[in-house]
Amino acid sequence: MCDYSLQGVASRPAKVGDRLVTRQFNSFTTGFASVGEPNVAVCLLAGTEIAFDADIKIKGFFRSIRNLIGGKRTVEREARFRRVQPDQPNVHHDALELPSGAVVLLTRLRQGQHATVLQLPVQPARAGEEEGRRQVASVV
Repeated sequence: MCDYSLQGVASRPAKVGDRLVTRQFNSFTTGFASVGEPNVAVCLLAGTEIAFDADIKIKGFFRSIRNLIGGKRTVEREARFRRVQPDQPNVHHDALELPSGAVVLLTRLRQGQHATVLQLPVQPARAGEEEGRRQVASVV
């Protein structure tokens, strides 16, 4: 999925093996673009697994996510795409769930981070089905 704020941006669905880069598409929305197509948003389905080339970085912080999450020493480089807060219109819904359980909105990711699509979901989740069952305690 691509968040509501990317509706006016050219987009395409993600494919296994896609090389992605985090990019700011307009003044307030960060998403994924293909390394070879920087002006085309790559839309991920809920459950898509991606691997970053380096520790995931969040805007506004000078440290990696592993430092943000209470000094956890494991490296946070893999994530699963999620939709959060499906009942709230006109807010950002695109997020990454990390192995540590932290959930990070895509809009909070620093630009220029590279990742690879590892796996697409076997069956796309129905709108809000999986996320509706999950209670997300906090979203960064």
